[in-house]
Amino acid sequence: MPATVEKKEKGAAPAAGSVCTITLPVTGMSCAACQGHVERALRSTSGVSDASVNLLTNSARVSFDPAVARLEDLIASVRDAGYDAEPPVETGAPVAETATDESALRARAFATLAGGALVMALMNAHRWLAPVLTVSPRAPEYAMLALSLVGMVWGGGIIYRQAWTAAMHASTNMNTLVALGTGAVFAYSLAATVAPGIFLRHGMHPEVYYDSVLLILGFLLLGRWLDARAKRRTLDALHEFLKLQPQSARVLRDGREAEIPLGQVVAGDIVVLRPGERVPVDGMVLAGISSIDESLITGESVPVTRQAGDRVIGGSLNFDGSLEYRATSIGADSVLGQMMRLVQEAQGSRAPMQQLADRVSAVFVPAVLGLAVLTFLIWIALGGGAGRAFAISIAVLVIACPCAMGLAVPAALTVAIGRGAQLGILFKGGESLERLARVDTLVLDKTGTLTEGRPEVTAVRPADGFSEGDVLALAAALEQRSEHPLARAILSAAEKHGVNVQPALEVRAVPGKGIQGIVDGGAAAAGNAVLMRELDTAVPEQVPAEQGSTRMYLARNDLLVGTIEARDTLRSTATAAIAGLRQMGIRTAMLTGDTPATAEAIARAAGIEEVWAGLLPEQKLARIRELQRQGRRVAMAGDGINDAAAIIQADAGLAMGTGADLAREAGDAILLHGEPQQILDAVLLARRALRTMRQNLGWAFGYNLLGIPIAAGALYPGFHILLSPAIASAAMALSSVSVLSNSLRLRGFTPRGSETSEGARRSYNP
Repeated sequence: MPATVEKKEKGAAPAAGSVCTITLPVTGMSCAACQGHVERALRSTSGVSDASVNLLTNSARVSFDPAVARLEDLIASVRDAGYDAEPPVETGAPVAETATDESALRARAFATLAGGALVMALMNAHRWLAPVLTVSPRAPEYAMLALSLVGMVWGGGIIYRQAWTAAMHASTNMNTLVALGTGAVFAYSLAATVAPGIFLRHGMHPEVYYDSVLLILGFLLLGRWLDARAKRRTLDALHEFLKLQPQSARVLRDGREAEIPLGQVVAGDIVVLRPGERVPVDGMVLAGISSIDESLITGESVPVTRQAGDRVIGGSLNFDGSLEYRATSIGADSVLGQMMRLVQEAQGSRAPMQQLADRVSAVFVPAVLGLAVLTFLIWIALGGGAGRAFAISIAVLVIACPCAMGLAVPAALTVAIGRGAQLGILFKGGESLERLARVDTLVLDKTGTLTEGRPEVTAVRPADGFSEGDVLALAAALEQRSEHPLARAILSAAEKHGVNVQPALEVRAVPGKGIQGIVDGGAAAAGNAVLMRELDTAVPEQVPAEQGSTRMYLARNDLLVGTIEARDTLRSTATAAIAGLRQMGIRTAMLTGDTPATAEAIARAAGIEEVWAGLLPEQKLARIRELQRQGRRVAMAGDGINDAAAIIQADAGLAMGTGADLAREAGDAILLHGEPQQILDAVLLARRALRTMRQNLGWAFGYNLLGIPIAAGALYPGFHILLSPAIASAAMALSSVSVLSNSLRLRGFTPRGSETSEGARRSYNP
């Protein structure tokens, strides 16, 4: 996968104790045991604080102290463990099997299976025609021997090489099981072919199993091919993001247009955009007007008009006009770059549920080797004969499948995170997704979360001795640099009234209360009644604000200048989303710094029963902690700086954001579209992903718990059923393919609550 590297300023030496995180492409891994070996090798490297290896994406995310460990040390550790790693790259597709790799695997798989079928036909023909053969009865066996050698070298060569590499590094993996099994079967058959007398002298028939050798390898290669296809499909979301990024851009250099590679575009370049082209990098429009489709980035389904002064987002599609714009954010700093990085990091993360599979995988291969030897000895002791005991022990070796355990959680996690990204839901990682799936209480902020966040001024009430213009001028002066939604409403109202806005000095926000500064030489403040009381500004009794409206008080030199009332509207999806969450068994509540009357009106319209209003940021935090002390698993959804502490404290945080600086959000998930319906979608997707992880783990563990005893002959006493090594190999291939196929069902997740709430409730079992 594309690597993310925390960069330092050029020329700056890394400070001791600092932490750098990179994602290394790793090759040569084939099962969960390989994943564990690489992870342990990296973690044992001096200076490495954490390492997480993802089998699905063939990558390792490593956190280390650059003053102690170098990139070369990390790569050397991977290679010393018997695998290979390359330096990270800034861009590119995830490290997964390419179409060429898949074609090669498919060719080897089907050719090896065809060879196995031919050998099986020769074996049966040899038996049927033995009475009338005019050539040596051993001639067909030598033909089968030759076919088997070709199949082992050409088809299974990669398996034996990886098994040998692991052995040279004193480790084991799935290739070890297959190599030992097929190698033992081939050696046994070779001995029966070239020295049948040895068997005859010990009262044994010189049976050959060349067909089993090729069929075992063929089914394993077939499984790898199917795995490669499924893995590629699980990474579709990343590939779709990569397709959004053009490879070149037209920029103005020395007054002339020049088409240059995207990597050469720098902030400040003037980019020329033509109709039908994708926007190469983020920027600010200087000239022209056009309609742009930003749906894949922001979720806005209707094309938006962009003209001078407007922002354009890289990856969006230009429709009908030509634009010239100045590049502002490029590469990893752009909106699309941040989205890609968040998805990559999340898909490379590890869910807590993976821990059990990791512990089992660490001892799985040695345990299976021991079980195979024990099975052989038991069958010998029971008088089953060396030939039968040998075949059964080989079946035990090849039916065991650590791959399914290694893929069970990462496969579901990767597909879910990819599907979420396609829907505008960016999960921060596996742990974040699990936490969200387990919540039973959702707390929401009001402004910008439940409401549109675009209030309009509905009333301006000046105090005695002041005019409406005085009130608006003072408010606009303080708010002209603020990002608060109410600030935009005030500035718009001031512009409509033709108010002359003076610059404000020493402006500072008072979290949860308002804003203060110096306007025209006097101390000025705008905020709620709490701020006015702190400033000893008398606030007379007034008619209650209109239901659902917010009232702001304006003061200068501690004297009340007047009040402004603004009204925000409830988001169109809020009521349906709250109803859906309630049907899922999730309790909803509102935390807001607004007045109780306004909060109650919005809550009633949305269907929220519990409301805590007039809260400062620290009081919001205290409410979250109180709910947690009651034993509740709490999710907090908000969009402002005032919500950051509460979002971090909550068991799961949901940041409503469409801004460019996505990485700063404190939440476990970022909801790009900013709609309450996305909260419902995120919880539904998280719960469905958690259910899929459990299904996968249940299948992976259950398969091995049932398959290994059956291969060992557990059904023979009652039913006289024994698995041949070839059938065991086919079952092994089916295991990991089934886990991946089950995970791919998450690609069909449909948003907007189309899953029934009853079904979602059934799928949730914390």
